[in-house]
Amino acid sequence: MKPLLAVNRYFARYKWYLIGGILFVAISNVFAILPAQIVRYSFELVQKTIDLYFLFAGLQAQSLVVDVFAGSILVYGMLIVAMALLRGVFLFLMRQTLIVMSRHIEYDQKNDIYAHYQTLPLAFYRRNNTGDLMARISEDVSRVRMYTGPAIMYAINLLVLFVMVIGYMLSVNVRLTVYTLLPLPILSVTIYFVNTLINKKSEQIQKQLSTLSTYVQEAFSGIRVLKAFNREDSSAGRFAAESEVYRTRSLELAHVNALFFPVMLGMIGLSTIITVYVGGLEVDAGHISTGTIAEFIIYVNMLTWPVTSLGWITSLAQRASASQQRINEFLDERTNIVSAQNLETPIEGYLQFDDVSFAYPDGRGPVLEHISFAVEPGQSLAVLGRTGSGKSTLAALIGRLYDASGGSIAIDGRDIKAYRPEHLRSQMAFVPQEVFLFSDTIGHNIAFGNPGVGGARIRQAAADADLLGNVEGFAAGFETIVGERGVTLSGGQKQRVSIARALVLDPRILVLDDCLSAVDTTTENTILQNLQRIMQGRTTVIISHRVSSAKLASQIIVLDGSTIAEAGTHADLLARGGLYAEMYERQMAGEEV
Repeated sequence: MKPLLAVNRYFARYKWYLIGGILFVAISNVFAILPAQIVRYSFELVQKTIDLYFLFAGLQAQSLVVDVFAGSILVYGMLIVAMALLRGVFLFLMRQTLIVMSRHIEYDQKNDIYAHYQTLPLAFYRRNNTGDLMARISEDVSRVRMYTGPAIMYAINLLVLFVMVIGYMLSVNVRLTVYTLLPLPILSVTIYFVNTLINKKSEQIQKQLSTLSTYVQEAFSGIRVLKAFNREDSSAGRFAAESEVYRTRSLELAHVNALFFPVMLGMIGLSTIITVYVGGLEVDAGHISTGTIAEFIIYVNMLTWPVTSLGWITSLAQRASASQQRINEFLDERTNIVSAQNLETPIEGYLQFDDVSFAYPDGRGPVLEHISFAVEPGQSLAVLGRTGSGKSTLAALIGRLYDASGGSIAIDGRDIKAYRPEHLRSQMAFVPQEVFLFSDTIGHNIAFGNPGVGGARIRQAAADADLLGNVEGFAAGFETIVGERGVTLSGGQKQRVSIARALVLDPRILVLDDCLSAVDTTTENTILQNLQRIMQGRTTVIISHRVSSAKLASQIIVLDGSTIAEAGTHADLLARGGLYAEMYERQMAGEEV
């Protein structure tokens, strides 16, 4: 239960719901107990009326006895109905406080987890898969809600009912109380084990369902590959095998579920038989009346569900504890991307790397080693290199998505760690190599970094990215929905939307990470011509494997094996006849072919 201590702060936040819920539980149980006592009075009234009826046999008083009896029974019946209605009202209020409290806690906890996710560094997302992140904010939070709602509600009800009912039963007859309650602990333990088995089977089914869903999602996402390689039959066979596992586990759960109600009803019946038998002996001994037996049978039925739910409550608490522990693991994570001085000053764009080295936290070798360069405000830098040479990592370091393992990065002469990360990134624009578009309109995707930007600026950014012609060709224009991950657009169109998204921000530092790889040569030349104008007055870092993109830059560095192999201008590097010249000649020859 220790992990669930983290939930106590939510209970404190909604303490009035909790206090009100406890009060309503107590009142509802009062109105549940009183009818049982009225039933006892009714039985005693019946017995006394029968005795009086025969006592006044042949006299006129017999009819008076019948009239009084009928009136009394009517009053008792009306009282029972009234108390049932009142109990229903307070049961409604009980759920409106405790269950509503659990929904508020669920809402707050999901928001807190999501907000915390946003603060965690990119390294955290490299270590954890998306499915696990989603499971903790959905399934695990739902399990905790079952603890903060139903489990707490029924536990409070169990405690209050036991104190009130058993206390009263003991005051009436200790011997009958002990024998009446004897099967209930056995019932609770039995239900606990049955419920544990049910939960175990349910977990297995849930995991298999997740496996099945993942397989189906992958199959539908890769349907073109399946058809191209003629693997439909094989895919269907594997799906059938996974479905068979799911069916088998579901049937096992059904068999276990079949034990639940027979066990519960058997124990209730046994408790009722014991109550009637021992109660009969007590009536025969003159210790209680027959009405007390009826009263105790009602109490047994009242206690049966709370006792039965004890195993269920325990199971809910165990599952919630395991889920909260998983949630706490991520909530205990802290970002290492923090500001040293929380600077929020506007930047000019002077970018400097001083002997920077970097290795990813997952234990791979160094990606960048001893990288040094400087870019003046308004100037541009091109970074070229083979695949895996660290180009994209360098771009991530500029936006401080990671911190350098060695050396220092400075902007405007200040260490990048002095700036508040959010403020620093608000003055940068980054076009990633792997484009991600949201399932929204083209216009909203372009305006993503600045939702309040005007339509004219969106249109200009699209024109600069050579996208305007494509957008105008769509029936809905900028209102065209791009679909999940931009599935309705081509690779080149998606890259140009990503470029327009960066240009609309009018950033001080613009980082283009191989953002023209999916466009044809003609489109590339058009975008590069536009970039010549856009790059004026802003610091630009162009990361590319194409020499044609690098020619725009004021200076060029070539990465090879995680280090800088060459540095200089386009003309200098060609004259040097090194790696850059080799890349240039190979690409020019490819274009000629």
